[in-house]
Amino acid sequence: MPDDSAPRVAARLARIDWARVAGAIDADGWARLGVLLGRAQCRALIRSYADPARFRSSVDMARHRFGRGEYRYFAHPLPPLVDALRAGLYAHLAPIANRWAAALGHAGAYPPTLTAYLARCRAAGQTRPTPLLLHYRAGDYNCLHQDLYGALAFPLQVVIPLSVPAQDYDGGELIFSEHRPRCQSRATAVAAGVGEAIAFTNRERPVAGARRTARVQMRHGLSTVTRGERFALGIIFHDAR
Repeated sequence: MPDDSAPRVAARLARIDWARVAGAIDADGWARLGVLLGRAQCRALIRSYADPARFRSSVDMARHRFGRGEYRYFAHPLPPLVDALRAGLYAHLAPIANRWAAALGHAGAYPPTLTAYLARCRAAGQTRPTPLLLHYRAGDYNCLHQDLYGALAFPLQVVIPLSVPAQDYDGGELIFSEHRPRCQSRATAVAAGVGEAIAFTNRERPVAGARRTARVQMRHGLSTVTRGERFALGIIFHDAR
């Protein structure tokens, strides 16, 4: 990964209309951030998947009934590019998380920097890094789920496809499921381009109702990959126990 990835990431993040992103996430639970990774960066991350020294663990999804496919959690130290993305995205998403925390009556605001937030994770016994690479082949899929790894959980996360849709694979749309109180669940399928970042609700978000604020539960997954091979980078901001 390039040594100057942090300045490049900061510049790309600065060009995002974060007011638009906040409005979209408030309304639907997810938002497009635009292309954050170039093709060469995507290919470099895909190549890194073959090096077990870069990862702390691998998960066979079928074995745990999570779906079908595999993912690997990066070990410390994170690749510079992944580390820069995680820190930069957190700084822009923390104001949304704090606004939601206040609306839902959660005690304790999220600090403005990822470094400070990870210190809280360490104090709670959550020390294992959670950014990961996901790998799917034809027939693979990811069941609807929430990525919660301990008592502390940042309410937003980001996924970036690394493979080229319609060229490297078919199918494999992101699926977001929303369940509002006293309503049936609604599912949304999102097709994302290579290098395009999608931010979404990790667990729940506040939605104003006629009488009070409702807690809307969200889950996410991936539809079946029908052809080829799909890689993606997942950025989760809380560490795991």
